[in-house]
Amino acid sequence: VCIYKGRNELREVSVGDKIVVAKSYKRPHLFNRLAYAYLRSSKAERAYQYACMFREKGIGSPEPVGYLTKGSAGLFDKSYFVCLKSDCPYTYRDFTTRKFPRQVEILQAIGRVTARMHEAGFYHEDYSAGNILFHDDLPEIKIEIIDLNRLSFGKIDMEKGCKNFERLPGSDEMLSIMGTAYAEARGFDAQQCLSIIRKYVDKELAYRQKKAQTV
Repeated sequence: VCIYKGRNELREVSVGDKIVVAKSYKRPHLFNRLAYAYLRSSKAERAYQYACMFREKGIGSPEPVGYLTKGSAGLFDKSYFVCLKSDCPYTYRDFTTRKFPRQVEILQAIGRVTARMHEAGFYHEDYSAGNILFHDDLPEIKIEIIDLNRLSFGKIDMEKGCKNFERLPGSDEMLSIMGTAYAEARGFDAQQCLSIIRKYVDKELAYRQKKAQTV
């Protein structure tokens, strides 16, 4: 069953008593077909490796199953990443259409998971509303992070860490809850952290509004 078709494609497949999600990455342009063939790992391979790394550090992500790369005539062609389907029914994007009974707990959990990710030296370059999953019908809120092929690594200070929230829109209250939980988990000053988050969220919003006006 196709569940998403755009630049990449996602399909759900039943395998015995389990459901897996297979992600097919778009064929890259010629330069990257050469690069992926000889110089760097494919997106699918990185997605698999980074999901394993996340889970080893206790950071939630759907269980990876494997990856496949295809090539022809000495060039990289396409790659596929497969993981078990997450049992998290919601994404951060759902905050725009409903309010959850445990919303404060969910936002705090997102802030703490983000802190854990950064403390481990992982920086998600596409940390956006569709890539944060959660399950709130459990004793403890469950958070899973997806689309991991775009990670960078290294020490993450307060400025860079707080900037990572820039693509997570929300009210001042929502950002305050997440930001405070994040700051407390990392030993940062909460008010300074919130000020940085607000700055980058506003900057991202202004950029998107300007971009929409020019289309």
